[in-house]
Amino acid sequence: MKLPFLFISGPEIFVILLIVIVVFGPSKLPEIARGLGKGMRQVKDATNEIKREINESAQKQGLDTEIVSDINKEVNEVKDNIDDLTGPIKRS
Repeated sequence: MKLPFLFISGPEIFVILLIVIVVFGPSKLPEIARGLGKGMRQVKDATNEIKREINESAQKQGLDTEIVSDINKEVNEVKDNIDDLTGPIKRS
């Protein structure tokens, strides 16, 4: 199951970009994009650092860090089973 990016389709992205160009002007668009890219990168780096610290702390305490992947695997199997059962219902 693949979700679209923020539930926004192509025409909606086009309208948003058009509004941004009208409000800020085309000369500011690259600067705005760079700022958004840097901000997103900082958030990603921060979350990766937090995950790394949590995993290191869990390993030092002797906790099983593989439980999350096991749970995710089970949840995905249940989702697949539900999709198999509801597939015909959604199509009709």
